[in-house]
Amino acid sequence: MSPLPTPSHTIGPFYGHALPFPEGGQVAPAGHPGAINVHGYVYDGDGATVPDALIEFWQAGPDGAFPQVPGSMRRDPSTGGFVGRDGVHFTGFGRVPTDKDGHYALRTLPPGAPEVPYISVCVFARGLTHHLFTRVYFPENGEDALLASLTPERRGTLVADPEPNGTYRFDIHLQGDEETVFLAFD
Repeated sequence: MSPLPTPSHTIGPFYGHALPFPEGGQVAPAGHPGAINVHGYVYDGDGATVPDALIEFWQAGPDGAFPQVPGSMRRDPSTGGFVGRDGVHFTGFGRVPTDKDGHYALRTLPPGAPEVPYISVCVFARGLTHHLFTRVYFPENGEDALLASLTPERRGTLVADPEPNGTYRFDIHLQGDEETVFLAFD
């Protein structure tokens, strides 16, 4: 009988063990009047949903500045326990696991920027030896150099679809005909 594989021998999914944190998708304070919701599904190359992916989001606030407030995963210095967000300030960071159906949801504020605003996204999923980077753009904000450099079909993989009540749908396709545009950083 051979020993069980250890994390050094396999490629996940280990993201659900220590990386998610309570209310990781609640970037905007509860009840904030300008909050938007971004949700979607993560799909593999066969079109099946990925129930164990982890997605991180980073963004500027509505004023275009990156928040300089205590982080989303604050610890209590006395007990070492999780304190989390203070419920008042926008932190610009979220970390969301997909559920059993491959769905994720994020409550945030619309990003602002001197140019075309977007939300940066990092995807961790089983079978990926490296995480993937992409962006969420919003249709009402126009195009930047990246969007303008893509064909309309590829551009569409980066633009969220508006839904009622300040909600946007942004699906992430890891492979296949509808593969999301992923970015390489040197």
